[in-house]
Amino acid sequence: MPRADKIRLLIVDDHKVVRNGLQVFISLYDDIEVVGEARNGQQAVEQCATHQPDVVLMDMVMPVMDGPTATRLIREQFPKVQVVALTSFDEEEIVQRAIEAGAVGYLYKDVEEDELIDAIRSAREGRPVLAPEAMKALMDRTVAPVESPAVEPLTKREREVLSLVAQGMTNPQIAEQLVISTSTVQFHVHNILGKLGVGTRTEAVSIAIQSKLIEP
Repeated sequence: MPRADKIRLLIVDDHKVVRNGLQVFISLYDDIEVVGEARNGQQAVEQCATHQPDVVLMDMVMPVMDGPTATRLIREQFPKVQVVALTSFDEEEIVQRAIEAGAVGYLYKDVEEDELIDAIRSAREGRPVLAPEAMKALMDRTVAPVESPAVEPLTKREREVLSLVAQGMTNPQIAEQLVISTSTVQFHVHNILGKLGVGTRTEAVSIAIQSKLIEP
């Protein structure tokens, strides 16, 4: 179940007007609190230490330190902090770098307002959220076939877990759905990531859809 306390949000963008606009808009929602803002990736890492946000809205192209680099550092230093990439650039390389760095979501700045809020809420729970264009770009960049001889195939239970991950379920929700313990779900997710050769749930979902292990 979602947590009842407010989602602590950090906004990162090198354009002040964008930061201000996001802050004003997001302040309309009672369950989200903007705890800080940063104008580059280096400041974002520092602000995470200071403000301990739940979610970071991260621009990808910034001076000093770009979004993917900052995302990787944040995920390494503050693993409980989730990052949603928010950018105006539609480039496969940026999408790939952001997801590989550990971003749980990737959205474009023309996203609808309700989609952005839903993405922030989903990110706090660790649920992947990708714009359709970003999902396509990520799938196009994925070249390793899941069922190749070099990769151990997924078990029936692992496919069930992966399908529920793709639906945006958290580990406790998957455990309830499959009537197993949360630790067992964590074990299956760990095995899935290892077998698919990826580091994040988002990448695993992308490969699974591409390889038709699950339906999009």
